[in-house]
Amino acid sequence: MEDPNAAGTSTPSTVEMALHDSEERLRGILQTAVEGIITIDEHGIMESVNPAARKLFGYTWHEMVGQNVNILMPEPYSSEHGHYLGNYLRTGKAKIIGIGREVVGRRKDGSLFPMDLSVGEVRLAGERFFTGIVRDISERKRLEKEVLEISDREQRRIGQDLHDDLCQHLAGIGLMSEVLEQKLAGKAKPESAEAGRIAENVRGAIEQTRRLARGLSPLEAESADLMTALAELASNTTETFHVRCRFRAENPVNIADAAVSTHLYRIAQEAVSNAIRHGGADEIAISLEAGALETVLSISDNGTGFAEPKEDNQGMGLRIMKYRAGMIDGLLEVGQANGKGVMVMCRFRPVQSVVP
Repeated sequence: MEDPNAAGTSTPSTVEMALHDSEERLRGILQTAVEGIITIDEHGIMESVNPAARKLFGYTWHEMVGQNVNILMPEPYSSEHGHYLGNYLRTGKAKIIGIGREVVGRRKDGSLFPMDLSVGEVRLAGERFFTGIVRDISERKRLEKEVLEISDREQRRIGQDLHDDLCQHLAGIGLMSEVLEQKLAGKAKPESAEAGRIAENVRGAIEQTRRLARGLSPLEAESADLMTALAELASNTTETFHVRCRFRAENPVNIADAAVSTHLYRIAQEAVSNAIRHGGADEIAISLEAGALETVLSISDNGTGFAEPKEDNQGMGLRIMKYRAGMIDGLLEVGQANGKGVMVMCRFRPVQSVVP
């Protein structure tokens, strides 16, 4: 007969069995999870990796556990990871932990791929551990790239139609107006002045149409001259919106890939538009700088700035800029510029050369 005083209590063997069952269930979940799951300590050393993570990065269990997690990152993020982690431990200010973002991973064979990374923190027995959940988003990026390429082709087509078709029609109207002005002036008709104003307005419309065409198709695929396009963007912005917009590059940078140049131009174009429409800026700076490990495109303004948006509450323009940065294996960062306004920065590592 059971001891009635034992009712509602657990024997040590029962507790041990429950803990064992819980550990087995947790292990089973980790082993069968579709996403890669990696646990690191506060020094960045990998404590555990599930099969999905090992398959994703191409390493064995023994090659990952005990190694620093920065082996899974390309430069410059690999070298900077220890600084980021140490800064978080000192200040509690998170860039990824508890937030999540799109990053670039590096496989054992050196190949890079885009991935979603979500990081959580847990404290056990007085120690801090971080669990990262990673998912390969190469297919999603491929589809996004196709959508953006279709959009860019359509914009180029519209730009070419404006330049080749509408501008020609307007030029014809302008020429007819000038001829009419000359005929009326020869007959001393007062309407000649009105015809002259019509011709002048048509010339203005032609110039505006050409600017629109250049904005829709700023880069020729043959040259991919990003620096010229950015300089023209700054000049047109100054002239059209009556703000001070300048482009700066310490050294000429040649981006070999026309698609990369197009994505970068669109990022700059969107950032400039946001600075004027939403920030009320009257000073905008665009810069393109090439370093040993990465190239940085930045756009800063002196506008009103904005509150940091939540990941699920970002505007379409910001989302598209992030998509475009991801298409070139880059990272888009948005923050405050010199205590006022907004700084948009795209860091990337395309195939490129610095012109001497």
